[in-house]
Amino acid sequence: MKIRNLTLFLVFLFVGHSFCVFAQKYTLFPSIENGDTARANLKNVSPSIRAVPLVDLTDVIFGLFKKKRIVNENATVKSLSKPIYSGVAAIGYTLQTKLAATISGNIAFRPDAFTRLSTITSNATYTQNKQFFWPIQSNIWSKNNRYAFVGDFRYYKYPQSTFGLGSNTSIETEDPMDYHFFRFYEFVLRKIKRDFYGGLGYIIDYRWGISEQGNKNGTVSDYAKYGGTQSSTSSGITVNGVFDTRDNPINPIGGVYVSAQLRNNLQILGGNTNWRSLIIDLRKYFLLNKRTQNVLALWSYNWLVLNGRPPYLDLPSNGWDSYSSTGRGYIQGRFRGSQMVYAEAEYRYRISTNGLLGGVLFANAESFSAEQGGLLQKVQPGAGVGLRIKIKKTSRTNLDIDYGFGTQGSKGLFIAVGEYF
Repeated sequence: MKIRNLTLFLVFLFVGHSFCVFAQKYTLFPSIENGDTARANLKNVSPSIRAVPLVDLTDVIFGLFKKKRIVNENATVKSLSKPIYSGVAAIGYTLQTKLAATISGNIAFRPDAFTRLSTITSNATYTQNKQFFWPIQSNIWSKNNRYAFVGDFRYYKYPQSTFGLGSNTSIETEDPMDYHFFRFYEFVLRKIKRDFYGGLGYIIDYRWGISEQGNKNGTVSDYAKYGGTQSSTSSGITVNGVFDTRDNPINPIGGVYVSAQLRNNLQILGGNTNWRSLIIDLRKYFLLNKRTQNVLALWSYNWLVLNGRPPYLDLPSNGWDSYSSTGRGYIQGRFRGSQMVYAEAEYRYRISTNGLLGGVLFANAESFSAEQGGLLQKVQPGAGVGLRIKIKKTSRTNLDIDYGFGTQGSKGLFIAVGEYF
């Protein structure tokens, strides 16, 4: 293996009571186990598995120093009289960043056992590619889960290449770009029924200082043909609906997740153009064996421009979904277009009986249309394998280390905390 494809991953617990995240995955509208789902979760676990003490990375670290750690492995967080603060420092490697240094932290709190866990998560990252990004995600629940307030705020200084529009593009049409990026998303959701929430939100994506070098093969870039500008703004109102029966949003072993978001971007709110898009997110989890807790997870993510002409960098693109999860096997932004249709399947299995180590096999497929109203182009497949290391047994949080492959020689390492979907 080439040295540049090796990952240096050094994790240090420097704040708080629990292990936290490197490039944490999250859902826009997450839930957390309450008493009912926790009991349902235990019903899905074989007694032979429950009898084996669970182990996570913190237990291993305690063991190295011959310290005893007492934790109820089947516990969920029922009430927190005080917020829990936690954080990590990490060094990693991804296709879009090369070497990256990250400082991450989060705050978790809930007023009582009947209210879902509220979290605020942030991580600041600087990379070998001279990228800097600082996202802050918040999920705040009101008492009795009547309302959810969900925020996604980001600042990026982000040199990154684009490769043209559609899924027929070639790696030879790489167009190095650079820009600053600010995002402000805030959603308010109200409980309609037990597992169904609906609500409204406001979103703005603002990019400035946009520059391009042009295609490396000397051809005219799709960005220039599209009418590239030095800045762009999309600003609008969203209508959101979520149905969620997962037993655990971080690492489900059962349930369904359905989310639909209609985005209305308007000039009257400061956007460059009027345009509308729809995002439909579908997930299903099958527990294949109670004894081993092996799971088959299925995901469909469809991001469709319905009308209008979005700024080029706001078009649907792999790795630019809300979770930065689509397209393992390809660099972020490898494919872009007016319509994105994406599907993925992942088989998750336990390697060690104590739950410390696990593995995954995954395969995905994506297709894009180049223009509004155009047909979907070639389906681009991806596949790979991965290792899972348990870093928080009470929430089933894993460190993900995956190696993925795509077409035209695309391949690379992908690291995250929490499952990709």
